[in-house]
Amino acid sequence: MKPPYLKLLIALLIFLLVGFFFNFDLDQYLTLDHLKSRHSFYLEYYDQNPIKSLGIYFVIFFLLTILSIPGITAVSLAGGALFGFPITLLLTSFADSFGSTIVFLVSRFLFGNSLQARYSDRLRVINKGVDQEGPFYLFSLRLIPFFPCCLINLLMGVTTIQITTFYWVTQIGKLPYTILYINAGTQLAKLESVLDIFSPGIIISFVLIGLFPLISKKSLQWVRIRKEKQGFLKNKLKPGYRNN
Repeated sequence: MKPPYLKLLIALLIFLLVGFFFNFDLDQYLTLDHLKSRHSFYLEYYDQNPIKSLGIYFVIFFLLTILSIPGITAVSLAGGALFGFPITLLLTSFADSFGSTIVFLVSRFLFGNSLQARYSDRLRVINKGVDQEGPFYLFSLRLIPFFPCCLINLLMGVTTIQITTFYWVTQIGKLPYTILYINAGTQLAKLESVLDIFSPGIIISFVLIGLFPLISKKSLQWVRIRKEKQGFLKNKLKPGYRNN
């Protein structure tokens, strides 16, 4: 099969999967209210079919990441409530990273060369960030919540960043948010009444989710300042350096 037809087939497959999802209103099953109302049923199913349940969760999260369909946050919370923290963290982290890498590879295959050739001026900032800062540039993007994960996956696909670098940075960069949401899910599973939502564990979990973007921003600024200072000192120690 020639590459142009293969690209068309991949694009058509993605379009059909997304269309199938919304045409049959499958998004209604990915809300926190629905997952909470069916918690007892899912928990009983998990007790009877543990391996199958974990496999279904992994595949659902993997597909949601690839198709960039809303509901990932609710699924993360539900996973923490059903499976507990360690197992859900392991499954979610790898499903998310694998799915992101698939999007990255599809973007590179479908758009990489053509977009770089056509919009090289507009992509100059991203290319410069990747060339100068490498993994740290992607890591910083992962920690900033204002950039949608899908957009980051697509944009990185048209750069020259290596696949292995993209994967391990994505795995590590997404880990903090994954930990926070799954921990919140384990706390939500303990709710027995409306008043329980004010328990210290749940309040702390959601306060951390709200504060993490600010903490990430300040941490990244501190790291950049240190890198700039180290670069300045190295240049200053070089023979022939002049302080203008």
